[in-house]
Amino acid sequence: MRRSESYLPVPGEDKNLDGDFNGKTRNDESMPMKTLYASDGSLLHLPLGPYFSDGQRRVDYVLTYGIQKPSAIRRQSSKLSDNGYFHRLWRSLSSRSSRAPLQLKEDPEVAATEQQANYHEDDKRFKREEFEQNLQEMGLELEKDEGGKIAGIGFLKIHAPWAVLCREAEIMKLKMPTKQVYEVKQGSNLVEKIRLFIHKVTDPLHPKVGPKRPEDVKSLSLPFSKEKQHLFDLSDRDKFFDSKTRSSIVYEVLKRIRWTRPNYSLGITSLLANGVYTSAYPLHDGDIDGVTAEPNDRKLLFEEWASYSVFYKYQPIGLIRKYFGEKVGLYFAWLGVYTQMLIPAAIVGVIVFLYGCATVDDNIPSMEICDPRNNITMCPLCDSVCSYWKLETACGTARASHLFDNPATVFFSIFMALWAVLFMEHWKRRQMRLNYVWDLTDYGMEEEDHNRAEYELRVAEKTMRQDQGAAKDEKVKLTCTDRMPAYLTTVVMMSFMIFITFVIAFGVILYRISIKTALHLSTYPAARSNIRATVKTTAAIINVIVIIILDEIYASIARWLTTLEVPKTDKSFEERLIFKTFILKFVNAFTPIVYLAFFRGRLVGRPGKYLYVVGSYRMEECAHAGCLMELCIQLCITMLGKQLIQNNLFEIGIPKLKKLLRKRKSELTSKQEEELHKTLKRYEKDHVLGPFVGINPEYMEMIIQFGMVTLFVASFPLAPLFALLNNIIEIRLDAKKFVLELRRPIASKVKDIGIWYNLLRGLSKVAVIVNAFVIAFTSDFVPRLVYQYTYSPDGTMHGFVNHTLSYFNVSDFQNGTEPNPPNFNVKVCRYKDYREPPWSNTSYELSKEFWAILAVRLAFVIVFQNVVMLMSDFVDWLIPDIPKDISFQIHKEKLLMLDHFMKEEGRRRDNHNHDGYTSPSSGIASPHSRPTFHTRAGW
Repeated sequence: MRRSESYLPVPGEDKNLDGDFNGKTRNDESMPMKTLYASDGSLLHLPLGPYFSDGQRRVDYVLTYGIQKPSAIRRQSSKLSDNGYFHRLWRSLSSRSSRAPLQLKEDPEVAATEQQANYHEDDKRFKREEFEQNLQEMGLELEKDEGGKIAGIGFLKIHAPWAVLCREAEIMKLKMPTKQVYEVKQGSNLVEKIRLFIHKVTDPLHPKVGPKRPEDVKSLSLPFSKEKQHLFDLSDRDKFFDSKTRSSIVYEVLKRIRWTRPNYSLGITSLLANGVYTSAYPLHDGDIDGVTAEPNDRKLLFEEWASYSVFYKYQPIGLIRKYFGEKVGLYFAWLGVYTQMLIPAAIVGVIVFLYGCATVDDNIPSMEICDPRNNITMCPLCDSVCSYWKLETACGTARASHLFDNPATVFFSIFMALWAVLFMEHWKRRQMRLNYVWDLTDYGMEEEDHNRAEYELRVAEKTMRQDQGAAKDEKVKLTCTDRMPAYLTTVVMMSFMIFITFVIAFGVILYRISIKTALHLSTYPAARSNIRATVKTTAAIINVIVIIILDEIYASIARWLTTLEVPKTDKSFEERLIFKTFILKFVNAFTPIVYLAFFRGRLVGRPGKYLYVVGSYRMEECAHAGCLMELCIQLCITMLGKQLIQNNLFEIGIPKLKKLLRKRKSELTSKQEEELHKTLKRYEKDHVLGPFVGINPEYMEMIIQFGMVTLFVASFPLAPLFALLNNIIEIRLDAKKFVLELRRPIASKVKDIGIWYNLLRGLSKVAVIVNAFVIAFTSDFVPRLVYQYTYSPDGTMHGFVNHTLSYFNVSDFQNGTEPNPPNFNVKVCRYKDYREPPWSNTSYELSKEFWAILAVRLAFVIVFQNVVMLMSDFVDWLIPDIPKDISFQIHKEKLLMLDHFMKEEGRRRDNHNHDGYTSPSSGIASPHSRPTFHTRAGW
């Protein structure tokens, strides 16, 4: 620790927690734990790279912990000797008295608080000491740095020597490339020629990530074994295990090591949860800018991936997987496939929109609405304050509705249903190809899934509560009964949050009703000129703001509820969290959209007998052209709002704002901060970065977007285009965040995207049903079809508008609901519905046309759903999940592996007969590897 007025001067030998406190210095070779102080107490010179103080051993992992404030009197744990304790105490008191006189009178409460804090700090220090001793016994090498430029933070650097890497790689069954390579057959001659031609044409779009092995050659990978090291290329041991693999190996060791005490034990997750260590992370490879920045994978990722200037290029998925691991690599591979598949969907959507623009002047219903010669008087839109209005004033809305409500949207809905199936099949094949290239085809889930810290703590508490007479050999675990209060809380809270969403959506409905009435009462001509557009737009913006705010709240509530359930493993925790978050965010995002699509305009009633809610609020009506236009506006503003606000404000603006606030609080100038940053060591720079919280938020954002693109695409054909433009930015935005702003994540090995695939598949199935109902009930496609082939006198759409309007005698208005002042010139007004006229014997009852159209609508839903589902299942069956060439290569690799083993055994047998010596590991073992190792209790 540096000597300053803020810290007590402690000699270098006292920094070693496991050292001799009488002044004797430990030999570095006999003790792997090192400190950064020389024998005279001076700070050693450290390299700025990711290395130990010797500049040779690489830092594979870093644990940080809080350093107790030096103004408090440090009590040492019972592990330390009494002489060392009093010696330290005397020196601390002397040092304190040299700065300021001791206070003879002290507040007892303050003294008790400090004493309790010291006790907790000593307890944490004692746990760290024993845990670190266990790490050393496992062969890991440690080095501490408590004198860095980040005040109050100590760093424990961990290095895994060659022997530990080999041992753990064998335990983890890591597949490593051997010396043998073989030719990869890409397919038939025609397929190979097509592939080479496409690769040559798209060569400028591929990132320049340095020299790489030809695609038609692959190394044979085998599970690593110390006894078969001669099979692997060990010419450069420093590069055989890359930084990602080294950090994952160290992390596996950390998860297995326990700080053991009677009745319970604590692993690294528990130690982090209890504050014994404050953070744990692997290091980035190096800097990305500056003249002195050496070439590294991080810098290459920044130049070829995390830059907006390369937005048109493919992603370097192989390099992403090499640096961040398979889990992150699969996410960006999936996002890349999704974005590529959006290109044809966006093109077809634009064509459908342009078709609507080209045919709007030929649309007969729109022309009839806009024709002033029809002189159709419509009933008031609200009670008392609203007057009668002419149908021709809805001309603009009718023409705009045709852009999205035309025969081409039916084709587009069928196309998008098949597109979703093709996307899923394409991803499965792409995922299988990546599994083969990344040697994940034989990867299973037999690896141990370690318990979470909270689960271990709850089990320990339950163990201590158990009766003494309980069977000691019975394994204690949390049962469904133990979790029942948490499950009940989850059900109640989830139901309450969904109810809150419905209440807020209903509140927006009341806003629309009241603001419409207020604008009609307004005396300003500008306010009365375009009431419908004002109400639609402002309500949609309010919905977007509410959705974004509730998204953040629901994410926190879902995590809290999942924590209450105390899942046993990280995988179980993640799946439960994803499910809860998805349900809440899906309901939050789609409740206003579902209302506009299926409920608005259907719970209205009729003139003279309207439906009222909350007293005198009359339910909303759709415009004459239908609610599809309002649904389109809501989808458009929701997609744009979520993308612009959540991406630009939350992911870009807030981090920049925090950085600006830190600069304003800092007493250093920008140039001084830059110079200080250059002097920070690698692990100090990474500690300043934000912690990696997983990729589930990124997945969730894309899944909700996928729902927007597929579920209501019949009402908004431009949704794929908006999603495409957003994803082009999203890929580079996420890349920049991963490379620049976040600590490097632990490389997690997975072979698929897990529960997200099931959610995607479920959404694609639901999308078929939703689009069938949107076409049948929200749009006018079915009524137009029925009129043209059943009621039209000449087989055209002439007279369709008049056919959809019913008559109402204004004398039948309820008292207090008629327009004020009344218009005595109007005897009959029209409204959109299929009802009998007032002069009929069954006046205002639903007409036979209504029931005929309803029957056709239901028939359309059934036919559309079954036909599209059948086509989707056929496409699913037609396209195999595993590409034929990959299936062949996997079989070939297994035969090569068997042949390779047989040849090696024959060669070893020949050597054995020639030398007359039998030792399975002679001449193989590494000079640095340990002959044996012992596992500790608590693994």
